[in-house]
Amino acid sequence: MNKTDSRYAYILLIALSIVIQFGCKSNANDNKDHLVFRYNEQYQISTLDPAFARNPSIIWPVNQLFNGLVQLDDNLDVVPDIATSWTVSEDGLRYQFKLREDVFFHKHQQFLNPDSTRVVTASDFVYSFDRLRDPKIASPGSWVLGNVKEYQAINDTTFVITLHQPFPAFLGLLSMRYCAVVPREIVSYYGNDFRSHPIGTGPFQFKRWEEGVKLVFRKNPNYHERDSTGTRLPYLEAVAITFLPDKQSEFLQFAQGNIDFLNSLDPSYKDELLTPSGRLREKYQATVNLVKNPHLNTEYIGFFLESDTPEVQSQLLRKAINYGFDRSKMIRYLRNGIGEAAIHGFIPKGLPGYAQIEGYTYRPEQAKALVKEYIATTGDTDPRITIGTNSQYQDICEYIQRELQKAGLTVKIEVMPPSTLRQMKSSGELDSFRASWIADYPDAENYLSLFYSKNFTPNGPNYTHFKDDTFDQMYEQSLSITDINERKKLYTKMDSLIISNAPIIPLYYDEIVRFTRKTISGFSPNAQNFLVLKHVKKTKEVK
Repeated sequence: MNKTDSRYAYILLIALSIVIQFGCKSNANDNKDHLVFRYNEQYQISTLDPAFARNPSIIWPVNQLFNGLVQLDDNLDVVPDIATSWTVSEDGLRYQFKLREDVFFHKHQQFLNPDSTRVVTASDFVYSFDRLRDPKIASPGSWVLGNVKEYQAINDTTFVITLHQPFPAFLGLLSMRYCAVVPREIVSYYGNDFRSHPIGTGPFQFKRWEEGVKLVFRKNPNYHERDSTGTRLPYLEAVAITFLPDKQSEFLQFAQGNIDFLNSLDPSYKDELLTPSGRLREKYQATVNLVKNPHLNTEYIGFFLESDTPEVQSQLLRKAINYGFDRSKMIRYLRNGIGEAAIHGFIPKGLPGYAQIEGYTYRPEQAKALVKEYIATTGDTDPRITIGTNSQYQDICEYIQRELQKAGLTVKIEVMPPSTLRQMKSSGELDSFRASWIADYPDAENYLSLFYSKNFTPNGPNYTHFKDDTFDQMYEQSLSITDINERKKLYTKMDSLIISNAPIIPLYYDEIVRFTRKTISGFSPNAQNFLVLKHVKKTKEVK
């Protein structure tokens, strides 16, 4: 047995021990094992500090532990959280929040009072925002407050934020976990170790973490939210997370009922679970539920426009690639019908501005004609491009490679680890790259910011280094428009301009696919793919 196999075996053994551990405790505790929600996280979690919640593997557990001023409901509307209400000044610069008076931090002896906790006040948000901005902390989420001029606690229950300039999507930004409230005394006590000793206000509280092996949260008995009948949330007793790095092992654990849901459609088991048309196979219909939902995620191939490679600089070839493969066929055969062909713009389904423009459809003859025009114009009789990707998307890139060969374009695929792909994409070392953009907040501005010239990497998300003065002017204009219908008109124009210049190849608008055991209810999907467990109920498995 090699080292990798030994590690997998060890982690599987630990996963089984969690099942046994909760099972043994439940027998002595009115058999509450069925109230433990279990899921697997394929990627390692480096921290539980909300100031560093930059990717789903961290955001998911952090979302169970912390709260902010506002939150998003299942429709991605901004609704109250610790703030009960807010007002916005007519000029769109001043936001005043009224806070609840019944939100308590999780208990910890460092609070130094008989209850080992205390109520959250507006000054806690001042501290949390100061910390988010602190260059010594170096939070990747500090950009969220980039447009914030100042903030202050008027009293214990009134918190005011003033912006430099209007930004209509600002409330959505505040829903991000970066903006969660943390207690000064606990952060000061643990210092850098707050990452592994998190104290928040969320529906679950930290219990135990063996890094890379298991993570356990228990129900917060003092959580402030209640359901429509007045019952205090959450319903679950605990959340248990394992870290099996192998998707096939994760699937086996799910099939055996040892974890409660799968949140992805991995090639290793997609055909086992789904038919080619995307339906759940009959053998799983008695024990598994399948839920699909639009995901604010556009999958694409980007071109680094400052590359010295002539093929990348050629708009003719970039358009030829866009016309040269059948997106619908790709979705049907490589993703079992999960997702929607990206034949409109970059803005995904579910946001204002989606589907307002005509993008690229499959036109093989048009692709051939554009390649021939490129050859005739440049004299380059053997045009070639190289696409960087990771192994998860290798099949999609190879499909595109085969299709473009028919149009006269040679494509080379470079497969690399995800971390290498991210680094090389950010530093402009790849002529073209497979990428995705998942919304940080529910506004199309978040997608269009990828093409704003002041956002060139590494200081922003413009990985293509696309620059257009007209686009920049419209983007800046949109930031001062509060009327969503007026903003939508500008969003549509900007998206159309992007498609016509073809710095990217939109592949598909993603869908969230969740497989849950029949014992799970109240597990509503949302377009940002947040893991929200406070409403989840779990019943005993019927054997």
